[in-house]
This record gives sequence, C-alpha cells and structure tokens, in this order.
Amino acid sequence: MIQDQLNEFIIDEAKKLGFFDCGISKAQELTGDKERMEKWLSEKGNGEMSYLDRNKDKRYNPKLLVENSKSVITVLYNYFPNDKLPEKDNFKISKYAYGTDYHYVMKEKLNTLVKIIETKAGKYNTRVFVDSAPVMDRAWARKSGLGFVGKNTMLINKKGGSFFFIGNIITELELNYSDTEITKDFCGNCTKCIDACPTQAITEFNVDSKKCISYLTIEYRGDLDTKFKQKAKNWMFGCDICQDVCPWNRFSTQHNEPLFNPSSDLKAMTKEKWKILEKVEFNKLFKGSAVNRTRYKGLKRNIDSLT
Repeated sequence: MIQDQLNEFIIDEAKKLGFFDCGISKAQELTGDKERMEKWLSEKGNGEMSYLDRNKDKRYNPKLLVENSKSVITVLYNYFPNDKLPEKDNFKISKYAYGTDYHYVMKEKLNTLVKIIETKAGKYNTRVFVDSAPVMDRAWARKSGLGFVGKNTMLINKKGGSFFFIGNIITELELNYSDTEITKDFCGNCTKCIDACPTQAITEFNVDSKKCISYLTIEYRGDLDTKFKQKAKNWMFGCDICQDVCPWNRFSTQHNEPLFNPSSDLKAMTKEKWKILEKVEFNKLFKGSAVNRTRYKGLKRNIDSLT
C-alpha cells in the first residue's frame, strides 16, 4: 500500500474506532515547543508537578522514546457529555472525570488501531501513549493539523472545540507528512477564558499552575488557602471554567462513549452526601476513575475547603 493510501487508511480506521479526528506528523525534535516549555518551567509554572522536570529530552524528541521513529499518529477522543452532573446543591467535577478513566479507554482503542495498521503495513517498532510518558500531546496535535492552542493553553479544534483527550502512536513506520501544522491564532481579541478564571491563573497563552483550580484540587498536596472557597466556585475536582466560556465550544457535540457517562450513584450525590463521604463509598464511586488521581484524602481536603 503506497503511503498516501496508508495515511488515508489510518485516519479512516481511527474514525471507525470512535476517534473524533486523526492526524499524522513527522517524528522530529520539537525545538519551538522546547523553548516555550523551558521558559515556563524556569518560571516555576508547573508548581509541584516535578515530573515535568524529568525526562525532558524525551519530551522534546520522540526518537528518544521510540528508536528510529519516523511518524507520530495523533488522535482526538471526544468527552463532552450530554448527561451532566447536577450543579444545584452540589460540588463540581470536571467533565473529563465523569466516567471511566480515559487512560484505559483510549489505550485499548489505540492498541486496536496499531493492530489494524499492522494488517496493511506489517509490524514496526511502535508505542502507544496516553498521558503515560513524557509526550507533548498538544504540540503533536497542532503539528498534525488537529487544532490550535488557545489563550487558555488548551488545544482547540475548529470543528469541535476543546473537550478532547489526546493520544499518540509513535512509530518507525514512514508515512506522508503534509504541511498541516496550525500556527495561526484563532482566538483573536477574545479574552473570555482570561476574564472568567476566578484565580487569575490565565494570561495570554500561559497558565500559572500554582493558581489553577485544576492543579490545586488534583496535583497539589498541601493545605489549600483559606480563600480557596471564595475562588473555587464549588469545583472539588478539576475545573472547566475556561473551556465552558470559550466560544469555540459552541461546536462541541455529545460524545458516544458509554464508559464516559456518570453513574447513577454519582448523579445522586449532593453537598450533604459529599460532606460525609467515607473512603468505602469513595472507592465505590470512583473505581476505575480519573478522580483516583487525588485519592480519598485529597478529595476530602477539597470538600472540607469548600464548606
């Protein structure tokens, strides 16, 4: 199969598996992204996320993750829900964590895609990545034409908004690489995400993690500021404010992944129930969920800080 046909085959098969979109780019060092990332790290924008300081060479150069790699196949998987959690008399959970942890769901689908590609191209040295290694997901999505990076630093797809998970296949399989990278700023004069952020974590194309509600409720392990309750707007795990106000998300459509739907038990929770949440119930509510990232202790800290 010639490369053009193989590119088309891969993209078509990715969409058949339920991915919103798929793009292909050449595996090469991300020099521009390296400069931006190093500047952000030097300013301590990563807060306590020390893992972002490790394995940096691999983060910038895919050939250090997959020897002799030639291609990066990038996919988007929609998680925008139709069945949203009740907000009245409730605390909030970021939409991406409503159901089963996306790492498991996407990795299985990407491994399936690899096997499908092998039926046409044969076996090559290949690895699948879903937030599981130092990979600059948004950079590869941008390079393959899947979106642009907005002022809130989220990847934004012009046809579907920003409520997407990003996954990558890095492979030594050589494919065709068209010049599809999106470098233009499609935010224009809009500053809705900046204006809406209650902690002022966002400046143009930059987020100070130390102020970000998502970081504070998930990654940060210390005690939360006494003013957290006033700023957090009832978010106990993650935050969607900058995405919710983004005009591009008017194009968001309901996902088709049953595993991402919230359980009936989760939908039945209220503030009073959250306040008395025990570890046994936490384990039941969030088995196989991304909320386990903060553990029971962390979620309980967040809830206590909001009451």
